[in-house]
Amino acid sequence: MMEFVRDFWGIIAAAMGAVAWLVRLESRGIANAAEVKRLWAQRKEDLQAAKDSRDRTDKRLDEISADIKTILRGLSR
Repeated sequence: MMEFVRDFWGIIAAAMGAVAWLVRLESRGIANAAEVKRLWAQRKEDLQAAKDSRDRTDKRLDEISADIKTILRGLSR
């Protein structure tokens, strides 16, 4: 057994290093997937907030437009 280890220690060390690298790579992949999922959720929230803001602005502009029309009708009489 010791002769086998002594003869192939380089290959064994390389294999162990490759396994450690693959475990690290998988861990990084899982972390990146979680981050992408979080970013998509944040994007969805940001898009909803922007839509709500536009809706409020549109409503206010409609009110201002109605007020201006009312004023102009009063001036034309």
